[in-house]
Amino acid sequence: MIRLDFEKCGGLIPTIVQDFKTGEILMLAFMNEDAWRHTLETGTATYWSRTRRELWVKGKTSGHVQSVKEIRIDCDDDTVLLKVEQVGGAACHTGYRSCFFKKVEDGSVRVVGEKIFDPKDVYDGLAKSPKIDGKVKSSRCKARES
Repeated sequence: MIRLDFEKCGGLIPTIVQDFKTGEILMLAFMNEDAWRHTLETGTATYWSRTRRELWVKGKTSGHVQSVKEIRIDCDDDTVLLKVEQVGGAACHTGYRSCFFKKVEDGSVRVVGEKIFDPKDVYDGLAKSPKIDGKVKSSRCKARES
C-alpha cells in the first residue's frame, strides 16, 4: 500500500480534484486513510466528510461520480491531486461544474460558472448522508468545516 502522511494534518490530507482532460480545478476535499484505501481499491473518488464525519463516495447520491484517471502525490506525501472524469457534469453539490464558480473581482464576488443542475431536484427527499455499506466510518480527526 502507498503510504501518505495522514498524521501531519490530524488524520486528514487535502485532496485537490482536477478534470483530467481540461485541467479545470473542480473541488478541494479531504481524505482519511479509509477514503484513500477505498479510492485506490475502486477507482472512484472517495473522501472524508468533515461535516457528516463519515466516508463520502462522490456521486453516490447525485450520480455525479468522479472516476479517477490519475493520482499524484506532493513532495511531502501529505497532499493528493486526483485527476478525474467528472461523470454527470457537476462536481459541486450546489449544481455547478466546479466548486470554484465564484470570482473575486473589483472588490466583489461574481458568479462565473454555469449551473448544471438544481440541487432540489437531486437531493430533496434523499437521506442526508449516504454511507458506504450502510456503516458510518470514524476518524480521529477533529477538523470542522466552516
